[in-house]
Amino acid sequence: MKREDVLMEALPYIQQFHGKTIVIKLGGHAMVDPVVLENAIRDAVLLHYVGIRVVLVHGGGPEISEKMKQMGKASVFVGGLRVTDQETLEIAQMVLVGKINANIVSLIAKCGARGVGLSGSDGNIILAKKMDVQKIDVGGVQKEVDLGHVGEIEWIDPSLLNTLLDTKYIPVVAPMAIDRSGGHLNINADTAAGDIAISLKAYKLINMTDVDGGMDKDRTKVFRRLTINEANELQRSGALGEGMIPKVGSVRKAIENGVSFAHIINGNIEHNLILELFTREGVGTMISLR
Repeated sequence: MKREDVLMEALPYIQQFHGKTIVIKLGGHAMVDPVVLENAIRDAVLLHYVGIRVVLVHGGGPEISEKMKQMGKASVFVGGLRVTDQETLEIAQMVLVGKINANIVSLIAKCGARGVGLSGSDGNIILAKKMDVQKIDVGGVQKEVDLGHVGEIEWIDPSLLNTLLDTKYIPVVAPMAIDRSGGHLNINADTAAGDIAISLKAYKLINMTDVDGGMDKDRTKVFRRLTINEANELQRSGALGEGMIPKVGSVRKAIENGVSFAHIINGNIEHNLILELFTREGVGTMISLR
């Protein structure tokens, strides 16, 4: 396409999204590849400057796992969720808040916008309780697993986020939470992004990950558009990998609670965020209620 055609194709989408809130979950390889991450932040800043209220929620699983490995500690996952003892919690805080969050804020400044780094504990944005013991099917046998310092979200207070958005900042949220006794809990970033999108009455929730979107069982076809029922059927059929389960769960909850659209896209490909939002065909999977 000619350059002017590309811009004109984007115009109706820019008009549609102007003034709307979009929550973007950054995850996957972007959390360990500085080039991929900077490209994603540059796209997010572009969205900000065309009038979209952008909130970034980031994971950091691969980097947490790498840091744990360096410290001689193995990572354990159950149902896509990290088992988090006290030492793992401290490593997660160090990586998520002390390193990744601060780095994203710096990249936003480099791209010409203003970011504010937050933990879900700041301003009591995310109030959570310790997750109950999980019953997991392991080889056909039901086992009870205690995930440790992993939180289940009870409440999101969006007031601080709205204040920052109203004053033209880009909030950057690390998925840590506080409980009613002041303790800290690790929250799955996909779940946090979905619940934050609901609390902000966001128009869209975008999950940037390492796969091209919702795919069939043979991983040969990407579904460009799915309803919630179709996404649920993909999960029941076993087409979704373990890591996709929390993503689809957060999307389902968001769509059922007022978020108009959710997208799962491959964040490793340059400018996929812009292509998904501002072109007719898109590049990932868009999920809606109907």
